[in-house]
Amino acid sequence: MVTKEMIKSKIDRVQNEYLELLYKIIKAFTVSEPKASRLVKNRIKEGSTDWQIFIDTTYGSLAENPIERAEQGSYEERGNIQ
Repeated sequence: MVTKEMIKSKIDRVQNEYLELLYKIIKAFTVSEPKASRLVKNRIKEGSTDWQIFIDTTYGSLAENPIERAEQGSYEERGNIQ
């Protein structure tokens, strides 16, 4: 089992270029923790599967930095497939 102390001991070894990403990951879990805890407890009582619990605990974790689709771009036109 992973403990907070184990995680804290590894943080000092993280390269500086990854600190912002690590912070965002930790923040995403701490912001949603109370809601996630309730959802997980309810899902376990209902007998839900692991994927349902995963969706409940991660839903909304990218609200501050939503994923955006870039422009499609243009590609050369090739022959038709028949």
